[in-house]
Amino acid sequence: MYLHFHGFKEKPFNLTPDPRFVFLSKIHREAFAHLLYGINNQVGFITLTGEVGSGKTTVLRSLLNHLDSKHHRTGMIFNPYLSPVELLQNINREFNIPYTLPHSSSLLESLNQFLLEQKAEGRMVVLAIDEAQDLDTSVLEQIRLISNLETDKEKLIQIILSGQPELIEILKRNEMRQLAQRITVRYHLHPMDFQDTIQYIHYRLDIATGGKSEVAFSKGALKQIYRFSHGLPRLINVACDRILLASYARNQKRIGSRIASVGIKDIKKYTPSERRWRPILIPILLIFSAFVAGIIYVKWTVFIHWINPIRQEQKVQSPIQKNLPVSGEKFPRLTADDLFEISESESARRAFNILASLWKLPPVPPEKYHLFQSDEIEHEVQDRELRLYRFSGNMGSLLRLNYPTLLELTMPGIQGKRFISLIGIENDSLLIDPPIAMRKSLPYNELEKYWSGQGYLLWKDFLNLMVIASPQVKGDSIKRLQELLREVGVFHHPSTGAYDADTKKAVMRFQALKGIEQDGIVGSQTLMLLYQSIDRFGVPRLRKGKE
Repeated sequence: MYLHFHGFKEKPFNLTPDPRFVFLSKIHREAFAHLLYGINNQVGFITLTGEVGSGKTTVLRSLLNHLDSKHHRTGMIFNPYLSPVELLQNINREFNIPYTLPHSSSLLESLNQFLLEQKAEGRMVVLAIDEAQDLDTSVLEQIRLISNLETDKEKLIQIILSGQPELIEILKRNEMRQLAQRITVRYHLHPMDFQDTIQYIHYRLDIATGGKSEVAFSKGALKQIYRFSHGLPRLINVACDRILLASYARNQKRIGSRIASVGIKDIKKYTPSERRWRPILIPILLIFSAFVAGIIYVKWTVFIHWINPIRQEQKVQSPIQKNLPVSGEKFPRLTADDLFEISESESARRAFNILASLWKLPPVPPEKYHLFQSDEIEHEVQDRELRLYRFSGNMGSLLRLNYPTLLELTMPGIQGKRFISLIGIENDSLLIDPPIAMRKSLPYNELEKYWSGQGYLLWKDFLNLMVIASPQVKGDSIKRLQELLREVGVFHHPSTGAYDADTKKAVMRFQALKGIEQDGIVGSQTLMLLYQSIDRFGVPRLRKGKE
């Protein structure tokens, strides 16, 4: 209706998926990187969660399209309302293997044979299951059994469970603990921010016009769209489509706040009114708030009574008894032997020395106890001819780097920060040093409860390649970079010593393989992973073995 008026070749804000209109914001790119990391590292299980309309299916489709058919076989299940046998039949149908067999054992045997054949041919099998929050418990158990199809060394199938936030709560149930413990890569897809929302709108307008769009949304209109949609792509599409229709009806090509308000108001007429429920909701919310406040008060009082006697209890307990966790306790109790009895800076010094030992470098002596009270750590790292990479993010992004890391912790009952070193990954647990409550390994989600999101990684620029690569850069450092890219199998051209288009493509190909941002810039993360991928440099790793 409004296509000719606005100069569109097609509707820019259709709700049906179209690969040409796919826009991956920074949030979606990070989700993509997490999924790719999980697949490349054959973790077995991955979860992707997010609100309705946040773009989960878009990320899944982009990922499956990204995986080349030479090295991958992919399948996707959309219908969650299945029995365990129906699930196996649908999976086998996706991979073109026998699916009419009546029994799950026969179907599972056919699937296992297929997975072994793909493994022998050098292919990885990836299965994505959408709307997983609607799967029955028995079906989730069947999925867990499918993940048991493996060789002595690795999983034969990588399974992505994608669903709404309810999936997170389902996996927290006691009966789901066997499945939940196997999930080592998780990502929750948050809505886009305001800047990404603007880029998303402009991108779709440009695609619809076949070039630079002449449709102009004022800043006020964009703010109204963002307030209505909260950055959810599906709601952005709904709002923009209705606003474009409103501007056509009023013969106004420039879309200002007033037109945007008319379009959004029109949408709200067909959605449940908040005002209708407000007289009922207000007293309910007040009662609920008072109830929650009472629970918080009681729990806080109990917590205070629990935490205060810990130090006194530690003094009278035997050296062995004081390190035992309390029966039924979900997380390890902190003890004097762990982190209570040392200062923040001493905790940092000890954890730093653990990393230094992995690099076979001298420790920081006890008299240097102000290590993390200033930039002293930089000097200690430089004195050892290393570089310091300061990490800020989530555990999934950190594990992608595969480097031992000094983790900053915030612990209940302890003032200031404390530090431990993440030194390895074994099965589904993270290896730490020094231990917490005599435990040298903790599950992924347990350690994340304490981690602040900040970390410190040591690394070495063996060939002095730390440059911001661009087409203007030339010289021996670029030639050395090209040789490294050749060594890891992503560069197949002469080493010219110039950062040309072929070199940039090779860098981006390597970045994609490692699940980091594909910007073609040879920064710290790219170099860290590049050196780590080549055995002769002897870089310490969280996961042992060749990358």
